[in-house]
Amino acid sequence: MWKANSHASTHPILLHYLIQVKKILFIQALFLVWTTLPAQTTEDCRLSLSGSVVDEHDKSSLSYATVYLIEPGKGAVADSSGLYRIQNLCKGKYTVVVRHVSCEPDTLVVQLNKNTSLNLFLEHHPEALQQITITGQTLQSSTNSDQETSVGLATLQQYSSRTLGDALAELPGVSSFKTGNSIVKPVIQGLYGTRIITVNHGVRMQDMEWGDEHSTMIDINSAGKVDLIKGGSALRYGGDAVAGLILVEPSSIPKDTLTGRTVLSGATNGWGGSITTEMVMSGKTGWYGKLQGTLKRFGDFRAPDYQLTNTGLFEKGISVMMGRQSEKGGFDGYYSLYDTDVAILAASHVGSIGDLVDAINNGEPQIVEDFSYHIGLPRQEVSHQLARFRWYGNTALGDWELQYDLQQNHRFEYDRRVGDDRDKPSIDLKLTTHSFSGNLRFNQENNLPLETGVVYRYQKNTANPETGIRRLIPDYDKYEIGAYLSGVYQAGNNLILDGGIRYDFMNIDALKFYRKSRWEERGYQDDFADIIVREYPTQLLTNPRFDYHNVAYTLGANLLVDQQTELRFNYAFTRRNPNPSELFSDGLHHGAARIELGDLRIGQESGHKLGLTFEQKKKDWNWNLGPYFKKIKDFIILEPTGVEYTIRGAFPVWEYFQRDALLWGIDGQLTANWSNDWQSSHIISYVYGQDTEENQPLINMPAPQFVNSVSFDGISWKSLKITLEGIYTFRQNRYPNNNFLVFIPETDSYEELDISTPPDAYLLLNLQAGAQFKVFNGNTLDARISINNLGNTRYRDYLNRLRYFADDLGRSFEFNLVFNY
Repeated sequence: MWKANSHASTHPILLHYLIQVKKILFIQALFLVWTTLPAQTTEDCRLSLSGSVVDEHDKSSLSYATVYLIEPGKGAVADSSGLYRIQNLCKGKYTVVVRHVSCEPDTLVVQLNKNTSLNLFLEHHPEALQQITITGQTLQSSTNSDQETSVGLATLQQYSSRTLGDALAELPGVSSFKTGNSIVKPVIQGLYGTRIITVNHGVRMQDMEWGDEHSTMIDINSAGKVDLIKGGSALRYGGDAVAGLILVEPSSIPKDTLTGRTVLSGATNGWGGSITTEMVMSGKTGWYGKLQGTLKRFGDFRAPDYQLTNTGLFEKGISVMMGRQSEKGGFDGYYSLYDTDVAILAASHVGSIGDLVDAINNGEPQIVEDFSYHIGLPRQEVSHQLARFRWYGNTALGDWELQYDLQQNHRFEYDRRVGDDRDKPSIDLKLTTHSFSGNLRFNQENNLPLETGVVYRYQKNTANPETGIRRLIPDYDKYEIGAYLSGVYQAGNNLILDGGIRYDFMNIDALKFYRKSRWEERGYQDDFADIIVREYPTQLLTNPRFDYHNVAYTLGANLLVDQQTELRFNYAFTRRNPNPSELFSDGLHHGAARIELGDLRIGQESGHKLGLTFEQKKKDWNWNLGPYFKKIKDFIILEPTGVEYTIRGAFPVWEYFQRDALLWGIDGQLTANWSNDWQSSHIISYVYGQDTEENQPLINMPAPQFVNSVSFDGISWKSLKITLEGIYTFRQNRYPNNNFLVFIPETDSYEELDISTPPDAYLLLNLQAGAQFKVFNGNTLDARISINNLGNTRYRDYLNRLRYFADDLGRSFEFNLVFNY
């Protein structure tokens, strides 16, 4: 196999600029820390102010409230019991500002002549007092020190007819890994797949997320909020979150009421849309229930110059929640069904090697037909069911939680087949997962609240042999057990430290058939002869078994520089086991339009991450900056290596390898209020990925991106707001050259298959306008219209698997109606 040299570009000017930025950030960090160190005390400046921050109504403690003294620029964060203490104060008069989530800030003046104990009382927002807070977990889920962002309900509603991955791409440092336009996976700071833990309503998702063309099986309309933690510090859910954690949470439920919401969305590109509705009922005694459902339908989408034949979709979702909550605890149950039928671009499956070369090199799809709602071949049909029961409460020891959850993911992939097999799927996989977990957060009177928990998980994968095609993923049983311990320490008036450690054990026991030719090609006869169970004329039945032991840990700090400035630092060590796809893949993956080969020699990958966040919130502008550094040993990479011809056509061959890797980058965001009428937002993301063993760039690293938007809401009519957004995606100049020569029988010649070169840079303009109307006895209707890809720009995205065969989406006129009642 022929392989060209790397096309990596060093960009000396850019590198010099980034080096200078890193120096400035380092100096700034030192300056911020230095300015917060207490000055040398004198005899008159040894006083302290301490006490508790409590709820004015029920006198309960308000954990982690902030108490800030304006004159000296000093403050403290209360501990989990609401206790605070500020030291090294001089005699005099101070203005005290007290803040807490869901509370109105309070300001008071204190005369300090001696060590003073002062209890501070806060008034909760009226709406907060009348709500049942329903979350996926009763204990603290986020961190104090890691890089965190979130997507609120309003943004999720705007993406009602799209996917969770599309909505998360709004955040700094998050991009999308796509197969076409309907299968979308989030990418966090250059990493994706099983390196990201997704938690849906308190349940860690097990939905075959190891496939590049397997999107997250969550109905975006069932979420009220999505939190994103860019790192491995949320050890409660696992120690393998090399990239980060996505927390999907429901909305809070008003007490003693019956409410509902309907969202209707539509788009001209694909001539389809979605409708979702939910009803919520709750009583005075703490009982509540919620019912939600979604229907989504699109036909063939369109690029600027032609129809994208066979790209429609049909999705259905339903979720039910019921429970009871009281001061001493409660219980709840949750069930969801998400079903999707997605067509795969017809032009991505070709007949011969020559057709494959032509399809990739010609720049236009070979199959272009009139618009249709028909979902033809190839296509995917996937359903995911999730059921959870949770019981929680509090005792003298602390707050506790017990949970059982069940998930079943059933995937069919259909290809063009003839005869009696024409209606049979080529892939039929069923993944069933049972999980039991328990968590406890200890009551603490000191400054060190601790949380611990255990989990047991059993998973079974079944590959239906009736497909008549060699199974891509074999039958296997997987057993997991894990435990964690984490804590938060109040180290000073304005400094919080957090840390944790987790241990996991995993056993996987598989039964897999190998063709003898593949077995010998991979060299398994020398390393794995002992796993052969039975030999057939052309195949071997094997029983691979693997045990994995994982230890992960994290340590971080949160420094409150002043009332407006915060500095967070986090270090995390994570370790990830190879997933079934990386170990066992052996055949055509239809959604990705390629042949994938796993490797039984693939082992664990382990990573170190350092993350730093600067954040400042002013009256008229806010900014945050988040540089990060990751060093990953035995990083698992999927790369193209050649072409293989099958009875279903010619397809590129992609194989899994392990190499050491280095990633670093920076995420930044600035929002500014230029006047009462004009606001702007600016987001920048850059990631550098390097294969340090081969000394070449990592494949599939997101290109640098710069997002700018300007909004105008100076028209008083119906709260009208107009936003113009520009997304500039640079060309990815750092990539490995995996091009190779292929023999074309029709012409008796060799041609280069260009499977590496990234597409050009592009600019997308989006325009949106929204207003709110009062309808039907004071109910509200939020209406939005938007134009995506305003200029109908032709472009291809480096992280779209089907970019080899067609352009991305053209202009689309869209509407979104949210009716609250």
